[in-house]
Amino acid sequence: MQNIPHQREGAVSNSHVGKAFEVAAKAHFRSLGIELGSNFKLPLGVGERKKLHAFDLGCSEQLILVECKSHKWTKGAIIPSAKLSVWNEAMFYFSLAPPEFRKIMFVLKHRCERRKLTLVEHYLRNHSHLVPPDVEFWEFDELTSEVRVVPAHG
Repeated sequence: MQNIPHQREGAVSNSHVGKAFEVAAKAHFRSLGIELGSNFKLPLGVGERKKLHAFDLGCSEQLILVECKSHKWTKGAIIPSAKLSVWNEAMFYFSLAPPEFRKIMFVLKHRCERRKLTLVEHYLRNHSHLVPPDVEFWEFDELTSEVRVVPAHG
């Protein structure tokens, strides 16, 4: 495999990594009795103007929206600011979503030993002011398949 900058080591492509993570997320929700569809679209916008936006997963019957992020710390424990800007974008879309929907940010657990933080802990420490009050953060451990709900506020 050739070395492509910004690509996950050992992966065919970053999109393959993301799709595999969505499959793991769907399986986790299925284990909870929640069936989610992929590429779940809702009309979103500011004011009267709306445009369809696709969330990674969702269900109109159970009123759930899920964004999946399998990002990791960069080598050398450098803050992956470009990746985290995508998380900020997800927060914006969650803020526009109908209030009756449950909103879940489903993220990969990736710990930086040097910083003594997982990526979601770092994000919430520095960006919680951008997180709508009804968004839940679920951290998925790919080794154990365990999920930890991380408080966004408080």
